[in-house]
Amino acid sequence: MKKGQQYEGIVKEINFPYKGIVELEDEVYIQEKGQPTRTEKVLARVQVKNAIPGQKVRFVLSKKHKDRMEGRLLEVVEKSPLESNPQCPNYGICGGCLYQGIPYEEELKIKEGQIRKLFTPVLGEEGFERIFEGIKGSPVSSEYRNKMEFSFGDCEKGGPLTLGMHKRGSFYDVVSVPDCTIVDGDFRLILDTTLRFWSEKSVDYYHKMQHTGYLRHLLVRKAAKTGEILVDLVTTTQAPANEDELLSDWAKAIQGLTFEGKLTCLLHTKNDRESDVVEDQGTTILYGQDYFTEELLGLNFRITPFSFFQTNSLGAEVLYDTARDFIVHKKDGSDTGNIKAGSTVYDLYSGTGTIAQVLAPVAGHVIGVEIIEEAVEAAKKNAAENHLENCDFLAGDVLKVLDDITEKPDFIVLDPPRDGIHPKALPKILSYGVDSMIYISCKPTSLVRDLPFFMEAGYEPKRMCCVDMFPNTANCETIVLLSK
Repeated sequence: MKKGQQYEGIVKEINFPYKGIVELEDEVYIQEKGQPTRTEKVLARVQVKNAIPGQKVRFVLSKKHKDRMEGRLLEVVEKSPLESNPQCPNYGICGGCLYQGIPYEEELKIKEGQIRKLFTPVLGEEGFERIFEGIKGSPVSSEYRNKMEFSFGDCEKGGPLTLGMHKRGSFYDVVSVPDCTIVDGDFRLILDTTLRFWSEKSVDYYHKMQHTGYLRHLLVRKAAKTGEILVDLVTTTQAPANEDELLSDWAKAIQGLTFEGKLTCLLHTKNDRESDVVEDQGTTILYGQDYFTEELLGLNFRITPFSFFQTNSLGAEVLYDTARDFIVHKKDGSDTGNIKAGSTVYDLYSGTGTIAQVLAPVAGHVIGVEIIEEAVEAAKKNAAENHLENCDFLAGDVLKVLDDITEKPDFIVLDPPRDGIHPKALPKILSYGVDSMIYISCKPTSLVRDLPFFMEAGYEPKRMCCVDMFPNTANCETIVLLSK
């Protein structure tokens, strides 16, 4: 097989998160001392991203390493037997929903198989089977997202304004997604209205290479339980002369829509950062307030534009209820769990304090640590509104804040960002020597990387479960209970 050549083959399996494996016959050259060079046929495994099992795909061989080969997908020649017609017209175009064309039950089977393949080398086949409790599906598999960050741009150079998601495999091209099926009708209505409004005003979007332009992102958040909606237009400070008039007219256009939910706040955020990241460099309220509320497991949570909150509210209830069960109960269901009366619990990477408040009724004192100050302030207000007096929240990097806390933990909850726990923070966490910990991971490969450090420190994985928080996409949450 030669780099740059095109090939076709059947996808045999898929490795986490979206790496399809195609097996093809290849010839390798073998040179033995004193012998003429000979060729030998071998079975080559080529990794092709965004392909699912059973598809016949055409790809170009893009990389050839000693231990692996990589191909760039050109075309799905034949559908997988698992596939039906996807609901979304943008399927395969935007960089989103890999599994939308297959039944949800089959998607869960694929994800469970990926988890099994990832963790068996670390835990051993017997160890994995002993602790793994399967995968729990999301209560809903469509229109489930409570947050979307849409980008302004164009789909081709010099083309009309678009507002939506980045085209698969492209850093620059943005494809409009008016019929996106992982959000509900209110999201689609706001998206369509905003695109039409700014297209008619002929206002330019922010060009990442030239660092010029005004329109950057549209942030939409909606609570599943309360129905409250937050809309935030993110722009640069390279404003048109009539910016105030334009923002007022856009806000009126959004306010004039008929929603299934309730519009709670309209905001305008300025962001001049050169990278393609939504950052708050000053936010103005155009209508309402700067937060909305969501209900989770009987508790109320105030959510601000940029504070972390799980993007699937109903799935989050499954996730946190599972985590609470791991902490409070043993595997046999008995109530002799890991938190005892009066225990001090560290909730590290605590976001808006969701887990901390879920555990507060069964703990003595919960201390949450979160690097985003906005989220910490929201967590404090949430705890007060939920009448929880045994929660404290500290702003700062876990690596640094732990040095300032004098009260030692009896139990630790870890829910780090996608990249996992900072290598320098791990020794500090392990040095507390608590009997048990919970590790919640939104990226299983990060957990696989971190797990051996806990095992070397004497922690044995006791219970493990997956919760699918991201139906149709390649991601999955994993929970592990670690005990000495």
